[in-house]
Amino acid sequence: MSKFFYLETFGCQMNVVDSEQIVDLLQAGGYRPVDEPEKADLILLNTCSVRDRAERKVYGHLGRFKPLKQRRPDLIIGVGGCVAQQEGERLLQKLPFVDLVFGTHNIHRLPEMVAGAQRRVRLAETRFLDRETRKNLFPERSTDGNITRFVTIMQGCDNFCSYCIVPHVRGREISRPSADILDEVREMAARGVREVTLLGQNVNSYGANEPGELSFAQLLHEVHEVEGLERIRFTTSHPKDLSDDLIRCFGELPKLATHLHLPVQCGSDAVLEKMNRGYTREEYLTKVQRLKEACPDIRLTSDIIVGFPGETEEQFEQTLTLMEKVRFADVFSFLYSRREGTAAANLEESLPPQRKQERFDRLLTLQQEISTRIWEQDVGRTLPVLVEGESRQNGELFGRTTWNRIVHFEADSSLIGRIVLVRVIASMKNSQRGEMPASAEPMRRTG
Repeated sequence: MSKFFYLETFGCQMNVVDSEQIVDLLQAGGYRPVDEPEKADLILLNTCSVRDRAERKVYGHLGRFKPLKQRRPDLIIGVGGCVAQQEGERLLQKLPFVDLVFGTHNIHRLPEMVAGAQRRVRLAETRFLDRETRKNLFPERSTDGNITRFVTIMQGCDNFCSYCIVPHVRGREISRPSADILDEVREMAARGVREVTLLGQNVNSYGANEPGELSFAQLLHEVHEVEGLERIRFTTSHPKDLSDDLIRCFGELPKLATHLHLPVQCGSDAVLEKMNRGYTREEYLTKVQRLKEACPDIRLTSDIIVGFPGETEEQFEQTLTLMEKVRFADVFSFLYSRREGTAAANLEESLPPQRKQERFDRLLTLQQEISTRIWEQDVGRTLPVLVEGESRQNGELFGRTTWNRIVHFEADSSLIGRIVLVRVIASMKNSQRGEMPASAEPMRRTG
């Protein structure tokens, strides 16, 4: 008889990919997914610790499952991901109703840990693996009829930005062999995947620590040649490793989406130095200018941290002026969150919380104005859209433009998986509405 599992995923796209691997492992062991924890024999949380709020949210969700465990002692509860990696055995001590804890390098051990929990063996496994072992554990996943898929090309990070917990919970940087990446992309394309997103903590440094390996720009050229693939994306990019060769890819590769997420974090040189970001404001702006010269239609998105320890009003204003100069299509902004174990955790925070919030609100207001103007420019334009599936609302279809903007429109479901021309008729905060021109024909490529 099948057993059932319930899985919640928090955090970044890397966690989403890790959860896909978790699902594959559990299903291979006879487990089936359910949407409600009350119906599960196994409850797992794949967690994020990048910000304090995300970590507290994990503990809150775990608390919901304690009464279930009290009613059903045979229920297995496990925690994976970055909080698991950071806390390890402490999680078992803090939460006696948790049965197993597995870190970011130990997903492959989940089936044996679940088997141990069935024998009432509580276990925390958070050891980092050596480079060669990790190279053999990059996940390959089934396509399951998806039109778009993530492909992990590297793991870990060597940058040690002073505010960031990632290198401490994900380990050092390692690049997956390009031959394996290309084999996976070819198989995905043969099974109907039309868009891949190449994924890593810092894809721009792909291959840098692997003698004889392709550079990231070279890898993009190879992926571009895969037959059947229509569109390529990648994330995340560190500005200091954005090479001229990579910038040129945006003007040379028709399948490469003309959208780039390029986290700047701050517009002040003094703060960037304290963040250990490895570039100056001017260097960032110079690379933005080169991107726009290589691809005039490119749209940039970014991450910005507000209220980093010691940030002055003048330094915050420099962030606002950078935003006005670059004109990001969207920004993911965050109040600084102290993370134990990072270098910035030792810096004094002198800015009152209400002052941080006031700056945050000002930044949001400015970005909202910029984003609204950029996305409203699309109204009346006819754009290539890769149709991904049926929308949850009104039985419409949805897809994405090259700029990663969702468009909802009415059309026949036979167009799923194809690139079609759609005229944008309205722009909302997080998506757009469109309609297919009467004479529109499906396209082969994004162009």
